[in-house]
Amino acid sequence: MRIAMLGPIAWRTPPRHYGPWERVASLICEGLVEKGVDVTLFATADSVTKGKLRAVCPRGYEEDRSLDPKVWECLHIAKVFESAAEFDLIHNNFDFLPLSYSRLVNTPVVTTIHGFSSPRIMPVYREYNEHTFYVSISDADRSPALDYIATVYHGIDLENFTFRPRQGTYLLFFGRIHHDKGVREAIKIAQRTGMKLILAGIIQDNAYYEQEVKPYLDGKTINYIGSVGPTERDRLLGEAYALLHPINFNEPFGLSVVEAMACGTPVIAFPRGSMPEIIADGVNGLLVNDWEEAVSAVQKIESLDRQRCRQIVEERFSKERMVEDYLQVYKQILETSGKNAATT
Repeated sequence: MRIAMLGPIAWRTPPRHYGPWERVASLICEGLVEKGVDVTLFATADSVTKGKLRAVCPRGYEEDRSLDPKVWECLHIAKVFESAAEFDLIHNNFDFLPLSYSRLVNTPVVTTIHGFSSPRIMPVYREYNEHTFYVSISDADRSPALDYIATVYHGIDLENFTFRPRQGTYLLFFGRIHHDKGVREAIKIAQRTGMKLILAGIIQDNAYYEQEVKPYLDGKTINYIGSVGPTERDRLLGEAYALLHPINFNEPFGLSVVEAMACGTPVIAFPRGSMPEIIADGVNGLLVNDWEEAVSAVQKIESLDRQRCRQIVEERFSKERMVEDYLQVYKQILETSGKNAATT
């Protein structure tokens, strides 16, 4: 089986800090390679993989603002489809644009839909619905207008997340600084409980940060530390009392939620999008309807078993499970397409 793994190019693969789509594409790629699958990763030239790497874009355009995203995305996608005949299958982790190339090649294309950024992109997905294959990352993120071959939950590399049985002393917000992620709500929860809050993540909306976050930062009880790399992420997640995830949108998945639980840290989240699929209320976290309910939930965190939080991730959200699920998807597609479904 020869797989072309089409990744995004906003960030390096795997990302140095932020880059959730790049991170997932990397985990799938490396997991497949470990199983002996012939994988070629199409990503930025500075990407790191045990598979074969092909690149036209030198660096992530979010890391080098001199690069025009449209120009390099155009060249990047074209590179994959111009070499489509070399592969048995193209796995698209790049969103909707590559779909418009799919009728130009005979190689089947499967797209992991990492979320719909806007209803305005739906015409593309509908246009190629019967020609390509779609994988959702949660049942909650499925569109009734589309057909799906499977739901495959994201997995994480458990070796990068240290289980810590001892309960931490601070609340943690880990994600984009944006209204969607509920940063202001997290601040309200911390203020009401009197607990220390650490905020970590990239600033995606500067106006929101200036108006809703910055005025409340004091460097002591509420502290913003910016985006962090893997080592600091592991420590922050593991030493937290709870992860606050008071989202204001229907989140397709939520990697930080799974990563926190892998470290043993329970999550307090609003029950939107995929959260009820990831969090078993009262077991590995608490689902609450608003920030005021979250304040009461903070006191209940102590009753949750941190070992059970880790165990659920091992059972449901490991990289190995994700890779095996994708292998089954590939085999089904190749059988449908009449191609050889051998794994090597």
